[in-house]
Amino acid sequence: MFRGKALRLAQVFLIVVPAFILFGYNQAGVGPLATLQSWVHTFPDIDTVNTEGAVKSHNSTSKGAVIASFQLGALFGALSTSYVGDWLGRRKTVFIGAILSIIGQVLQTASFNLIQFTIGRIILGFGIGQFSAAVPVWQSECTSAKHRGQHVIVDGICICLGYTLCNWIDFGLSKVSGDLQWRIPLAISFFFEVVIFFGVFFLPESPRWLVRVNRIEEATASLAAYKGIPEDDESVRVEIAGIETSLEISAGSGGSLKEMFSSKDEERLLYRFCLCMALQFFQQMCGGNLISVYVSTIFEENLHMDSDLARILSSCAMTWKFLCSFIAFIAIDRLGRRAIFMISGAGMSICMVVLAITNSFGDNYHASIVSALFIFLFNSFYPFGFLGGNFLYCTEVAPVRLRVAMSSISTANHWLWNFVVVMITPVALDTIGYQYYIMYAVISGVIPFAVYFFYPETMNRNLEAINHVFRDAPSAWQIVSMAKHLPQGEAAEVDAYTRTVEKAHVEQKENV
Repeated sequence: MFRGKALRLAQVFLIVVPAFILFGYNQAGVGPLATLQSWVHTFPDIDTVNTEGAVKSHNSTSKGAVIASFQLGALFGALSTSYVGDWLGRRKTVFIGAILSIIGQVLQTASFNLIQFTIGRIILGFGIGQFSAAVPVWQSECTSAKHRGQHVIVDGICICLGYTLCNWIDFGLSKVSGDLQWRIPLAISFFFEVVIFFGVFFLPESPRWLVRVNRIEEATASLAAYKGIPEDDESVRVEIAGIETSLEISAGSGGSLKEMFSSKDEERLLYRFCLCMALQFFQQMCGGNLISVYVSTIFEENLHMDSDLARILSSCAMTWKFLCSFIAFIAIDRLGRRAIFMISGAGMSICMVVLAITNSFGDNYHASIVSALFIFLFNSFYPFGFLGGNFLYCTEVAPVRLRVAMSSISTANHWLWNFVVVMITPVALDTIGYQYYIMYAVISGVIPFAVYFFYPETMNRNLEAINHVFRDAPSAWQIVSMAKHLPQGEAAEVDAYTRTVEKAHVEQKENV
């Protein structure tokens, strides 16, 4: 059995990497395929290539619905994790997701009619939705505070890699004749699903979930294995005690989200839940999914580029996005969560403003060049803050007993807005055109202000210590400032935290 660094790497390469490659690959997978003649011949009801006028408008709506059925399945898959994740644990939830994604992929790849394809896409989405909610929680609960950001930001890098692989594979196989043009790209993702299916058997369960279900000995063994130290080591004992203490403080609750609406919401669960929901809303409604899924459509149909050139540019744009995601890997545990969110939001807003302006000129060669340039620039800012950092933050601010519930519901919110974007984009681009980008510019512009005033820093903070600061802050307005006083690294002892909070209280009173 793996231990220490080898175990952490095994978790990354057996679960995290394939799960989030599948996330990006399947999310973007049908977009580039939907303009192939072999595709529209098989599914003529969503042909927007050889149709015009009212027929094209109708088919655009149908096309958006079929492509977005994946997001709809993922929404319910993520929601299911709020129950399954705490009932069966993180490992078994991921295992179920692998089974469902394999079934969905078989139905989708072997489809000869639109109904079968849509059903397969919904089932596939259900499995991927479970991955998107369960994997970041499992990963963050098994990772040290010092490296938690970098480990979870790998999720975003792998999503980008999935986008990139999808676009280049689709382009490479577009020269193949017949249905193989699109069946082979869909079938390739079987490899990653099989890796996850078998990979879960080599990894121990989350120590924090094991403590939650009162399996302390297994939790101790699991934590020691992830740390690569003996089970009787003092640091293991201290961290297990810290997790138990965090749970004991809220022992009177049943671990239900109904607590958020209680008049005795001492832990500010509703506040934390709103942070998660808003962050996942921003992640989708900043325009990232618009670019990722429909970039080839934007280049070909809206910027009037040649089909091959559009595919090459869209593949290059996704490759650039993948490369830029490594900047977030470096910055997440150096600049902090707040900084990367604010920088990313401001940059994306500027890019969307320029895209709105350049697209307003219509079929203009120079404007198209500027549009293409700012699509690449957008793909520099988006992964910097919102291609992994959002999933990480939601797992950090949630209390251990509600971590899966909050993560799964906020991730379902992510998929809900993902569905909205994928569904309406074909119609919006055909009708309101450049004005569509203005909405994304405004929403992205709100991100820096929302983060500055409401989102406390979680970088290098112990998960249990973060839970305490939400509970003990005198008011919601002081949570952000109090988070600055939290001990960093592996300082999980309650007495160390208590001294820090008492000091923060005194300083705040002096400031008042």
